[in-house]
Amino acid sequence: MSIVDEKPAKARLPSWIRVRVGAGGAPSAVAGILGEAGLHTVCASAHCPNQSECFGRGTATFLILGDRCTRRCRFCAVEGGQPAAPDPGEAGRVAAAAARLKLRYVVVTSVTRDDLPDGGAGAFAETILALRAACQGVRVEVLTPDFGGREADIDTVLDAQPDVFNHNLETVRRLQRTIRPQADYARSLAVLAHAARRGREVVVKSGMMVGLGETDEELFEALGDLHAAGCRALTIGQYLSPSPAHQPVARFVPPATFEEYRATALRMGFSAVAAGPMVRSSYNAEALCSTPTLGAPAGIAHGC
Repeated sequence: MSIVDEKPAKARLPSWIRVRVGAGGAPSAVAGILGEAGLHTVCASAHCPNQSECFGRGTATFLILGDRCTRRCRFCAVEGGQPAAPDPGEAGRVAAAAARLKLRYVVVTSVTRDDLPDGGAGAFAETILALRAACQGVRVEVLTPDFGGREADIDTVLDAQPDVFNHNLETVRRLQRTIRPQADYARSLAVLAHAARRGREVVVKSGMMVGLGETDEELFEALGDLHAAGCRALTIGQYLSPSPAHQPVARFVPPATFEEYRATALRMGFSAVAAGPMVRSSYNAEALCSTPTLGAPAGIAHGC
């Protein structure tokens, strides 16, 4: 009997992975406003599959501090390299764009800036304050890097009083070194725990990806660690490899299993959980973090 050495067939996306396209001219209108302002979005830089839908709803997640990251995580499409110096006018342009888009809920994230003494914490604080000044009644969610675990830098962001403090754990303990080699599982949990202790009224949020090679048991262990750290809002989504150079997808999780994850997380004590194949950290963030159990007003109409 001979053995034929065949290359594995290229993995096909399952039927439940579907990208929804935004309607009308809204996607190009949003892209135009952001382009005029010289702003980046994580939607474009991270190749988010929901970009067209979110732009179609007139929303976007702002990416501050440039579009080059000092880390090279195996799951992320954001380009690595030497970042440019921070732009002193960026916060004002973010606020002006949010006002033009008539946003009532804004998500602000950044590349990781290990080259800056404060990791970019001051830029987050400046952007939050600029948004408050430009958009009356706006609610602000920040999705931050770990700031090297420095509590003083976390406090700089919290002192600007974001409504939601989000920092993603991303994957289970065993896979951290492979997937995000310059980060640390315990450090990320410590960031969230400090925000929960120090933030008073802030909602503490985190996100996990599945399909990287984790087991369900490892996922549930990570969820327990997140809850113990004080995290109360949670997203769980399917990992999709941005390119052949990135970590390959180990499994595609069906929608029914995501619903089991959601039910398990709620039983653990999380107050708000979004779980599904197309769920991402900031996708429909206003809906997740406007639940009565999180103490936020319902009915937020905009955001990404």
